[in-house]
Amino acid sequence: MNNQILCGGEYIEIKQLREKAKAFIKNDNNSDHMPEKELIDVPYFGEMMITNKHIISVQNDRGTSYQAYLDVQNELVAAYNELRNDVSRGRWGRRFADLDEEQQKAVQTIYPLNISEAEPKSYGDRK
Repeated sequence: MNNQILCGGEYIEIKQLREKAKAFIKNDNNSDHMPEKELIDVPYFGEMMITNKHIISVQNDRGTSYQAYLDVQNELVAAYNELRNDVSRGRWGRRFADLDEEQQKAVQTIYPLNISEAEPKSYGDRK
């Protein structure tokens, strides 16, 4: 099938990707199957347990449509934006985009954008 999304070993719909990514990035329950949390001293926030070394790896099939590629990228960036907005509103009552540069850096320490794109493969090819 074309333009399927495999996330954490299961096929999902594009509309599920944002919440799955947010759960992975946050690792609220400190699950062993998700990014490791570590104690970091974050400016403006103090010591926090965060997953700053997580990586979301994206690998496409060479047959993936450009629109499907864009949809995945947009959902991943939206996940980070929502997480950053949540912590920004909780601390300052403002969206991430409305913070000053130092405040934005602090929030980016909590939720660094870590998306890695692997070389596309030909999963659907039959040889």
